[in-house]
Parts: sequence; C-alpha cells; structure tokens
Amino acid sequence: MIDLYTARTPNGFKATVTLEELGMDYTVHNLKLMENEQKEPWFLKINPNGRIPAIIDRGNDDFAVFESGAIMIYLAEKTGELLPTDEKGRSRVMQWLMFQMGGIGPMMGQANVFYRYFPEKYQPAIDRYQNESRRLFEVLDGHLAHHEWLADDYSIADIANWCWVRGHEWGGISVDGLDHLQRWMEDMSRRPACATGVEIPPEEIKLDDDKRAIEIFKMVQK
Repeated sequence: MIDLYTARTPNGFKATVTLEELGMDYTVHNLKLMENEQKEPWFLKINPNGRIPAIIDRGNDDFAVFESGAIMIYLAEKTGELLPTDEKGRSRVMQWLMFQMGGIGPMMGQANVFYRYFPEKYQPAIDRYQNESRRLFEVLDGHLAHHEWLADDYSIADIANWCWVRGHEWGGISVDGLDHLQRWMEDMSRRPACATGVEIPPEEIKLDDDKRAIEIFKMVQK
C-alpha cells in the first residue's frame, strides 16, 4: 500500500497518473497548500523540502520518497512497468523524463507565475518564459513527428511531460501549429489512467481563474 501526499498541481498529477497506470493500491492525503500544511514538521519528516508529492511505501518498511520524478522511477522499478530494463531503453525514458524536470517544468512554472499569478505584469519575464516553453514544445513536436511516444513505448516520460504540457493555456503558451504534439496530447488524454489521475485529489472549491490565480500567488509567496 502506498500513502500519497499530494495536491492539484502538475507534479502531483505525475504521481497520481503513474499510480493509476500501474494499478497500484494507494491512499490519497490531500495537503492544503494554501494553509501551508506542506511546511508542517510532520510532513517535513517525509519531505525535507516541504513540497508535494511525496509517498510512503507501507509495504517496504515505510520507505519515504519525495520529488515527483524520483517517485515515478521508484514506482516503475517496483512494478517492472513503464520503464524498460535494457540499458538503451531505460536511457531514452530517463532523457525525456529529465527533459521535463529540467526544462518543461521549470520554464512553464515561471511562465505561470509571471503571466498568471503576479499582480504586476512584467512583460520581459512573461515573454522570456513563454518563448522558452514554446521552444521546448517545438522540441517535443519535432520528436513526436517520428515517434508515437517519447521513448520506444509508452512510459513515465510521457506521463511526466503530459502532466505539464496539458496546462499550457494557464501559462499563455500556444500549441498552435504543433500538430504532432497535439496528436500526442489527445492520445494521452484518452487513456483512462490519465483522465482519472488528473482528477485526484478532486477540487474542493471551484474558483474562477482570477480568484484561483490570487490564491496561488499567495501560496507561492510563503
């Protein structure tokens, strides 16, 4: 049994979609980020960085894992799925996973902050992160022109990138003209595990975009 500590963020969805794809039993603990629950001492014992997601593997001596990419690798290796065991196949998946963790995630995260969350609009920063995110989308599009999935087969690399790219509109990043990327996004969204995973945990309160942006801005300032 896996205890998952998470919230409704792209990194949180990386964990839930992976768990859904693997068909693993898990219990969701929805951390209230707006109340800074992720900074409380009990959670810092699980993740010293005070971020979600994190897991505790109750079937493995209560082993804790933090960082979304590390969680995905741990779960894939535990089950023997979504990550090849041969040297080259594993490397291909890891390359695209790192592409998300080192590029897509940070650049889209900053685009979200400057485009959506900050009350003052600093256009050079908005342009910088939107343009770099778009460039990374074009890298994905070029690769997907010749591949059905990012690596040889469907893997945690696809899950990681999709959980971020699917929210491109929130950061004001266009996918117009990126036909291969859009095809892949549609293929991903039709997978039952993907559709389910991005609804866990469910939204407790429905907010319009402006109110949601204000609340998230308050959160990222903590």
